[in-house]
Amino acid sequence: MIEDKNPKRTPLSELGEFKLIEHLTEHFKITQKSTIKGIGDDAAVLDYGKKQVVVSTDLLVEGIHFDLSYVPLKHLGYKSVMVNLSDIYAMNATATQVTVSIAVSNRFPLEALEELYAGITTAAEIYNVDVVGGDTTSSTSGLIISVTAIGEVESDKAVLRSGAQPNDLLVVSGDLGGAYMGLQVLEREKEVFKVNPQSQPDLSMYTYIIERQLKPEARKDIIELLKQLEVKPTSMIDISDGLSSEIIHLCKQSKVGADVYENKIPLDPQVISTCEEFEIDSTTIALNGGEDYELLMTISQEDYPKIKGNPNLTVIGYIAEESRGMHLVTRAEEKIPIIAKGWNALNNQA
Repeated sequence: MIEDKNPKRTPLSELGEFKLIEHLTEHFKITQKSTIKGIGDDAAVLDYGKKQVVVSTDLLVEGIHFDLSYVPLKHLGYKSVMVNLSDIYAMNATATQVTVSIAVSNRFPLEALEELYAGITTAAEIYNVDVVGGDTTSSTSGLIISVTAIGEVESDKAVLRSGAQPNDLLVVSGDLGGAYMGLQVLEREKEVFKVNPQSQPDLSMYTYIIERQLKPEARKDIIELLKQLEVKPTSMIDISDGLSSEIIHLCKQSKVGADVYENKIPLDPQVISTCEEFEIDSTTIALNGGEDYELLMTISQEDYPKIKGNPNLTVIGYIAEESRGMHLVTRAEEKIPIIAKGWNALNNQA
């Protein structure tokens, strides 16, 4: 099959704003009972009855949060939904709707935005959320994506960052550091490509960590698992900026301290081997890497038998009195104060 080297490029000016919105959103289906009115009016209409509403918004800016030289637009659309759904699940809530707004420069044809929205559509279908609105406008500085996620939670089931108590166990889902190391591999290959545009990198040995960076999954399954196990965390937060930053957020909101054990932090073998290749300390990456979108939570010790041995959850430490401070207990049993060195969108560049 001969590859089309000149794919169709439809200027957005041919459609105008309203026809563009209509074109990009025609595949969104309404599946939630709480969605009374979605796209097509001045505002969406949602009905939650006796449940509480949870809302979260995130911005993704080209050159800060993503680099289109190695991030496929379909993956970007998917990820833009995931980073918002993760915040909803961190409240122990069910995500039900999202709104998607974009600012786009004239270097993007219609076909590029179709790819972006294909990823958004896939995420909405897999996670059973309705896309109920948004906005489009022009940009002079590349692509900007803003997603607002909306969810619902029973009035006594919401989990905040402020509920941790001394002697609670500190628990994390999944494994950490993969997204950051995937980014390091992609950045390295970008530099190689600049020198030799004909090079075709073999990334097969990095499949897991690259997927963690380009196509993360929000942990809806963990919220469902906790419900099945009849475990309600005392506090919870998603790991978007790095484990160290999230521990500090949680402890400050709950007015507690924490001890985290280095030898308990879950690491995938691919993360360990790639850290060795890059000569980077894997614990440092797990603490400060960010973008893993796992859930960090505290649970009562009474609930430990319910989660013991579950492969999806790892106890990495415990909550202490605030006066004890926040520490990493190293493999050598030294205590090192935990400092926030994770992602800071106002200081970092992608």
